[in-house]
Amino acid sequence: MKITYSLVLITFFLSACSTIGGPDGYFPDKKYDFLDEKVEEDIALPGSLSKPNSENHYPVVDLEEIDNVLEVPKPRQIFASSGNSSVQLRRLGELMWIYIETLPSTSWPIAKNYWDTSKYEVVGADPISGEIEVDFNIETKLQMKVEHGIKEASTEIFLYPINKSSGDIESNPDFVQQELEKIVEYFAASVSNFSGTSLAAQNLNEMKKANIFTEDGKTVIALDLNFDRAWSSVSRALIAADIITNDRDRSNGVFFVSYAKEEERGLFGLFGGRSKSKDSQEIVLGEESQFEITIKEENGKSFVRAISKDGNISDSEQLLSKINESLS
Repeated sequence: MKITYSLVLITFFLSACSTIGGPDGYFPDKKYDFLDEKVEEDIALPGSLSKPNSENHYPVVDLEEIDNVLEVPKPRQIFASSGNSSVQLRRLGELMWIYIETLPSTSWPIAKNYWDTSKYEVVGADPISGEIEVDFNIETKLQMKVEHGIKEASTEIFLYPINKSSGDIESNPDFVQQELEKIVEYFAASVSNFSGTSLAAQNLNEMKKANIFTEDGKTVIALDLNFDRAWSSVSRALIAADIITNDRDRSNGVFFVSYAKEEERGLFGLFGGRSKSKDSQEIVLGEESQFEITIKEENGKSFVRAISKDGNISDSEQLLSKINESLS
């Protein structure tokens, strides 16, 4: 009897659920009803009325207008955040490069992933030399070079279009700038969220472009740069370090500068003394310089030295140290 009563109750509940929520119940499931909907014609407004301004946030592209090859947007790297890093596109004449405030071993996998997720074929990637070769089109291949920058823990990325037939580097600044700008956008969206590093590219971290050595008891900065880039880098460092440039003689590679020690600059600032903006490139003429910063190119490298006019080696060393800290 109990079994019969239980079966009756179960049957009653099942039929009740079907009556309430089934296809023919009081509350039928409507989640697929949209499949049967039809797009109606737009409402025709009277001539006295105008359509309200609206923005289509979900536009549908006409399939007939889509090209055969689509350039898919680069995916953003998803890693634990490791802080913001500066990414800049820099230029000196026709030479352009990307400056990134992170180690080359971190930049390498991001740079490689940029091309791996593009529509172009990567024909070679060597983390030891930091070179990536890309088959760009029938006539041209691209060579990307990932190098250690001048500043400690920084990266410089160069891009060269190479003619496949001759093997020569083609001069096309507009094209290079256009491609580098795309890479800058990708790095800007990726590098601050990237906490990984490439073990295979660790050697790039040791190939620094700025090194310090002692010559006759005096410090010298050796830059693995030609004179033009070395002059530009030191000029930028003087501005960043708030070192006053009284004059300059580029033909002989000399900056005539004045420099106050940290405690002196703090004292002058307290009493309303001169303060210079880091973005200022003003040359203060008519004031006597205290030091000479010399740049001399030898065997493809540039050497930076500081000379104090009063012969104070300690002050010269402090000045050169400040310049070295501000090189980028």
